[in-house]
Amino acid sequence: MPDVFYVEQSNLMAYVDNGVLLDITDEIENSDFDLSNIWEYGVNSYRYDGEKVGSGALYGLPKDVGPFALGYNKDMFKEAGIDLPDTDTPYTWDEFVEVSKQLTKDSDGDGNLDQWATGFNVNWSLQAFVWSNGADWINEAKDTVTVDTPEFAEALQWFADLQNVHELTPSISDAQTLDTYQRWMNGEIAFFPVGPWDMSTYAGLDFEYDLMPWPAGSTGESATYIGSLGIGVASKTKHPEEAVKLVEYLSASEEGQQQLVDAQIQIPNLIDMAEEWASDKDSVPNNKQEFIDIVQDYGRALPVATTYNAEWYDEFFINIQPVLDGDQTAADYLKEVQPKMQEKLDSAIRQQETAR
Repeated sequence: MPDVFYVEQSNLMAYVDNGVLLDITDEIENSDFDLSNIWEYGVNSYRYDGEKVGSGALYGLPKDVGPFALGYNKDMFKEAGIDLPDTDTPYTWDEFVEVSKQLTKDSDGDGNLDQWATGFNVNWSLQAFVWSNGADWINEAKDTVTVDTPEFAEALQWFADLQNVHELTPSISDAQTLDTYQRWMNGEIAFFPVGPWDMSTYAGLDFEYDLMPWPAGSTGESATYIGSLGIGVASKTKHPEEAVKLVEYLSASEEGQQQLVDAQIQIPNLIDMAEEWASDKDSVPNNKQEFIDIVQDYGRALPVATTYNAEWYDEFFINIQPVLDGDQTAADYLKEVQPKMQEKLDSAIRQQETAR
């Protein structure tokens, strides 16, 4: 095993319980390393007290934090004569649908849509709508699945209706011909998720894009997730001091962070560097502040980032296609899937208890 390696959020608990990771708390606290200048979310993602993630000993530092923002095609808005989205006030769901209808059209008049408003993937975009509607996959104690609620059903049904009722997304056949990511890249889709890792690729787009808040459900507030990848030290390393120094360098040195920023693949882990980076309006996207707002304000970890495994969460998506196709209601599906998810969550909890 290498001395220093990447740690996925969802593996942290198992790695610690099985003695894979070194507790680096003392080394970090006794060094001249300024932990307060690293995003709190990133640091806490690699704390574990033996029961839950977010507190306790430190078993790694963030390689990055990955705010999942919403991008939009500015050229489409300008061509349609629509005001650009407000960077401070999110669309309501109704407003989002109305604007989306104006951006979905048959450009060449052949009777088939060739420009769409959205191209959301349910696995990576549904969270924004569920959370902003006051629902979640799991309770705060991380022991009960909570998908079978009116708020969750409303969000999932609204998501499915974007295609089945409003026809704002490419049809199944359209998506099979060319996936929504490629259609976004081709300038055929108005709204599409953007992560910091996309910036280098999107710099070559033939249209101008920017970032905006995610549409808000009944809470009136945007929501989305923040990913992260950690860097940890092997518990059996023969060079703990050197290994921790390497982790510090990779996670939070100005030199190391600048290289990653220049490569346009992540936001800086250093808060002061990130704030300066976001203020640069000469680079694309202009509204990089949206990434910062997500990390500081309205982003949260994926449900599986703080449970012992992902099987219970994966169960949610296995048979969701009939809902997306309009063949099953969201409410019926959630009533059906919740006990299956709970069974797998219970199993994950038992695994954690056994590993302690």
